[in-house]
Amino acid sequence: MKFKKAVAALMAVTMVFGLAACGSKPKEDANAGDGEKDVKTQDEGNEPAEENTGDESGEAPQGNGEFVYKEAELTMSVDADETLDGIEAVCAKAEELLGIKVNIEIRPAGLEGESLIRTRLSSGDMTDLVIAGGGTQLEMIEASKYYISLNDTDIPDKIDDIVRNEMTASDGNMYGIPIGTSMSACILYNREMYEQYNLEIPKTWDDFLENCRILKEAGETAIIGTYADNWTAQVPLLADWYNVNLAEPDFVEKFTAGEAKFATSEAAVKTWNKFGDLIEFYNEDYMAATYDDGCAMMAEGEGAHWFMLTQALSNIYSLYDKETVDNIGIFGMPDEDPDKTGLIVMGCNGLFGNKNTGKTEDIMRFIEFYISETGLDAYCEAQLPDGPALVKGYQLPEGSYRAVAEDMMAYFDEGRTTPNMELVLPVKGSNCPAICVEAASGQVDGKTAAEKYDADCYKIAVQIGLGWDE
Repeated sequence: MKFKKAVAALMAVTMVFGLAACGSKPKEDANAGDGEKDVKTQDEGNEPAEENTGDESGEAPQGNGEFVYKEAELTMSVDADETLDGIEAVCAKAEELLGIKVNIEIRPAGLEGESLIRTRLSSGDMTDLVIAGGGTQLEMIEASKYYISLNDTDIPDKIDDIVRNEMTASDGNMYGIPIGTSMSACILYNREMYEQYNLEIPKTWDDFLENCRILKEAGETAIIGTYADNWTAQVPLLADWYNVNLAEPDFVEKFTAGEAKFATSEAAVKTWNKFGDLIEFYNEDYMAATYDDGCAMMAEGEGAHWFMLTQALSNIYSLYDKETVDNIGIFGMPDEDPDKTGLIVMGCNGLFGNKNTGKTEDIMRFIEFYISETGLDAYCEAQLPDGPALVKGYQLPEGSYRAVAEDMMAYFDEGRTTPNMELVLPVKGSNCPAICVEAASGQVDGKTAAEKYDADCYKIAVQIGLGWDE
């Protein structure tokens, strides 16, 4: 394995309502700032582009024949934890083919950044384009007041249902498009270690634990824990959602209505109990190890399994090489039925257009280009996908990670996927990471953790007016 560069700071994923943003290669401009605009343009330091004068024939360039070239300039707000490689590639291609120059502004991540979005939207000072989360965040900012509805276009029909629902507010309007590809919360595993110990991909939870026992007895670290970054502790909870949804298909409806709780669901309590099953198999420093440590351990064969988002594949690729990444496979979190193991699918942040800047025509040109085959090709050439595309009909590029092209696609092809709980449940408690850490460290049992999480969700439900307090 070739170590491309000295260990660098990888992306810290901020957990609020969604676990992580799409993509993962480290950014060079992860500038959290203090809320003031931090502008980065594609040609920083240069004068604004002069009006297009066309080629020698005097005619304006027409891109590749599919896109109309008309010079314009837009601004885009992106949080400091977002990966820019793919986004910048699309922006560069849009400037080349459409004449649209996009100036990227970096805002703080997390709660501070979300507050800044609301403040700037309400004051009329927000950028033309906004990359942010969907779902409950659309309700909190009153999307209909500020974002362009895409309902009167053919865009909604092009977007996979998994993310289309996340980009649609309670008023029925879809406001955003996905900025990247899908990813999954799953179990990463070391292919070479599985071959060395003659292990098979587990089809039940007991099979998985038995694999872990064999590895532990051989002196291996069976499971990598990286709970110093507490957002990573949520992955087992998210990965097991497939099994909860399968066992109780009406849970979403009842939970949304305030009639069901995690602590009153047998399947959900079982999920929380699984945290306790894992404790004996972690690395000794699992409460002190970081996400960066986990990437290095997984890459260098210092652990057999890691409950993680597939975005880690790109993080590892950025520091090592593709051969190293392709030694890592993935599988969905098993339960009791060996024939019904599946994979949860996560969307990514969305791209939204500000309808109050007087640039609707150019904003829509850019949004339509972003999800075109040309735009998606530009994105994927700059940033290998961490999962299948979220735009219908777009195929994974050649050279995709083996774990994506083979392991993930097998679940998709066989229809054994379901949207992540964050995409279908109306609330996610903001203290979820801390509660998961308590369960993962043995401070609380599964039932107690479920009860604490229910109480956490209740606070959010009351805040956004779900009627649970009536």
